[in-house]
Amino acid sequence: MTTIAANLQTVRERIASACTAAGRDVNEITLLAVSKTYGPDAVRVAHAAGATAFGENYIQEAVEKQALLGDLDVEWHCIGPIQSNKTRLVAAHFDWAQTVDRLKIAQRLAEQRPAELPPLNVCIQVNVDGGANKSGVAPEEALALGRAILELPRLRLRGLMSIPEPAEGFAAQLVPHQRARELFEQLRREGLPLDTLSMGMTEDLEAAIDAGSTMVRVGTAIFGRRSYPA
Repeated sequence: MTTIAANLQTVRERIASACTAAGRDVNEITLLAVSKTYGPDAVRVAHAAGATAFGENYIQEAVEKQALLGDLDVEWHCIGPIQSNKTRLVAAHFDWAQTVDRLKIAQRLAEQRPAELPPLNVCIQVNVDGGANKSGVAPEEALALGRAILELPRLRLRGLMSIPEPAEGFAAQLVPHQRARELFEQLRREGLPLDTLSMGMTEDLEAAIDAGSTMVRVGTAIFGRRSYPA
């Protein structure tokens, strides 16, 4: 068994254990393999080991990778910041855009989504910590943005995505995830048709699942520590 395949199995076991502890069905959780900075060969290995959904942060890198993996039946998620000059690439090459935090970006994605493709699945990225330098819409602005997205053609609003600040220990990790879950439920009560709560990564997936995550985004635990250019 390759390292990536073994790592995937370990992550699946962690998810299953977290679901048991939280009294949840493991089938409620989607595992998103975050393949940023890793080449197409790594994606092929992960796909052969059963991974079907992949998350990419760097849009140009992802598009180049996708061109070499067109024979695979996979679902591509954009989980990195989306600038105005990259919306056309996201609209044309991804199945999901998880980091929508401005109406302008949503409008451009809707306008640029090719007619022959199904609607682009969209998550609103929410800044649950309130950090001034973090991406994401403020929680109190999420409802208005969600209602505006519902009016746009070629987009399908699916849920919320959050990236809280790293925290040590289960209890500390749980707090922002619970905050995101509360917002998720509030928005559903307000009539937004949300079915996806994307939160939790390698270090905190257990806390995220306990809080109600339906999608965990795991990279390091599957592909290993990344080496970034200086």
